[in-house]
Amino acid sequence: MTGNGPLSRAPEGTFNFEPPTPGQALYLEPSPKWVRVVLGGETIADSRSTLLVQESGHQPVYYFPPGDVRADALEPSDRHTRCPKKGEASYHSIRVGERVVENGAWYYPEPLEGAAPLRGLLAFYWDRMDHWYEEDEEVFVHPRDPYHRVDVLPTSRRIRISLDGEVLAESDRAMALFESNLPTRWYLPREDVRAELERSDTATRCPYKGIASYYAVRLAGGETVKDLIWHYDDPLAAVQNIAGRLCFFNERVDVVLDGEPEGRPETVWKHGVKSEAAAIARNGS
Repeated sequence: MTGNGPLSRAPEGTFNFEPPTPGQALYLEPSPKWVRVVLGGETIADSRSTLLVQESGHQPVYYFPPGDVRADALEPSDRHTRCPKKGEASYHSIRVGERVVENGAWYYPEPLEGAAPLRGLLAFYWDRMDHWYEEDEEVFVHPRDPYHRVDVLPTSRRIRISLDGEVLAESDRAMALFESNLPTRWYLPREDVRAELERSDTATRCPYKGIASYYAVRLAGGETVKDLIWHYDDPLAAVQNIAGRLCFFNERVDVVLDGEPEGRPETVWKHGVKSEAAAIARNGS
């Protein structure tokens, strides 16, 4: 549903049938996971019967049966919005003790025909809540998409990375990370990166890989390119093979693979990454 996925706004491939118009797909399915939402130290939603909603161009969203949400924490709101795929949404503010999140939850009293299973179910703004849990593991950024896959494979392909004609790294011992809907990422041993690095205070979080830290690169001419490299010093267990390795934004550098130039992919990161250091600090990580 995101990036260049088959039901995204900019699909990479083609179908042998007439698919939904790019950006218009909506997919709803029951989730088998036990999901909980915590705000102000109290659990406000606790369900083993959530509906996972995937919408073209967006990350997945959990919708909760009303009986699995604390009614005493909800306050009616006058806010209404309209979605062309789902219908008109109404909102609740959420109050836990002295803590109030204005318009923090929404629902569709009368959804459109194609979104009928949403009727009355409640959803929460992920980043306005304090904690989310799938089973007994805390999950960050957004729900994990059950159809999202990450593979990390060793490769002996010869990779040369340069910028403005200056070679920044060369390696034939990279880890290739293939992640659904995203360009291939090349994680290189630190000793194969010859660029002059400057540590950055930028940090971002990925629900599939963990917390990433960043480096700026100082070019030979004196220019500093901010947050051109990222690394996971303590990645999640599923991608341990990238621990400590360095990865360049191939949207912002020139990559030659086995002697063949690779084009720069078009993604939301082609102009850099927004720092989430403050958000991570608020989450106590």
